[in-house]
Amino acid sequence: MQAPDPHAVRIHDKASADAFVAGLMATMRDLDAVLASESDGVRIGRIREAMVDAPRKAELASAYLNGLEAAKANAIALTRFAPTGIEALKAAHRRFTAVVETNQAVLATARTVSEGLIRTLADELGNASTSAVYGRPSSPPSPYGRNAGRAPLVFSRSL
Repeated sequence: MQAPDPHAVRIHDKASADAFVAGLMATMRDLDAVLASESDGVRIGRIREAMVDAPRKAELASAYLNGLEAAKANAIALTRFAPTGIEALKAAHRRFTAVVETNQAVLATARTVSEGLIRTLADELGNASTSAVYGRPSSPPSPYGRNAGRAPLVFSRSL
């Protein structure tokens, strides 16, 4: 689905106004389904499976934002030719905003939890490699330098 240029869309009659509203509503429904699937997957800890639709999500989000821009550019024509469609679009947009906020909260929570786990793991690895001599932390002597006995924690940020 190629996102149209929002300034190229011109509404000039009732049929084009109804088609535009229906198209934007369909894009919202499709994006809502992708976001719900992503949120559900992240909630149960299946992050890799949840992120499978990321390219589709980006495509739909782009189409949605372009649709909103086109609606703003054609606001007068939409009000004239499809007043009930505009009200339905506004209501759907309010519902959709709640879905997006929920999705963002789920993703933020998952990020916070995973960063906390990584931080805790790094701290435990750092503490495990430090030996104690007479109750004080010390590093064993090494011919290769002061921190040769410690292995750094390395991880990938990609899913």
